[in-house]
Amino acid sequence: MERKKELRKLMASLKIRHASSTLQKLQSAKILAALEAHPAFRAATTVLLYHSLKDEVDTHAFIRKWSNEKRILLPVVVGDELELRLYTGPEDMATGTYGIEEPVGETFTDYADIDFIAVPGVAFDRKGNRLGRGKGYYDRLLPRIPAVYKAGICFPFQIVEEVPAEAFDICMDIIITSNEDELSHPHHPLPPCDRE
Repeated sequence: MERKKELRKLMASLKIRHASSTLQKLQSAKILAALEAHPAFRAATTVLLYHSLKDEVDTHAFIRKWSNEKRILLPVVVGDELELRLYTGPEDMATGTYGIEEPVGETFTDYADIDFIAVPGVAFDRKGNRLGRGKGYYDRLLPRIPAVYKAGICFPFQIVEEVPAEAFDICMDIIITSNEDELSHPHHPLPPCDRE
């Protein structure tokens, strides 16, 4: 637990230096280009994305773009859980918990229809382990959609040697970043996580 706190603190300091920079915008564009070129994303009809915060890969325009071609879901914080709702346009968004813009409307519960999920994180490792912000929202959501293809989305500085992982943590199938390496290559998914 202490290692996770230290890692979150380190990432917070790196994000401060990285936030609102030209580099962040360029890297976001490159990451999202790799995401939309990924075969699993191309084949998907229902995609769970996230409406980014200032220190995350900027997904706002990407959501608008793909909502014309795919059914785009976004998470909504309700208590200790994430509800999923259909994105129907910027006019149907309201500021929710943590200042995140969230869709209004009915809750989406057909989890079996979700083909692809882009997952934000504080840090990822090369085994597909993810460190979140510490509230456990995705830890509770992901077990409800175990078969869905999961892509961790992050900046290169968020890739670390090792993310402390528990037996219940769910690994990403791929990590997409802006570096020209195996993590962002759509045809080289990560090996299955070893939880022994």
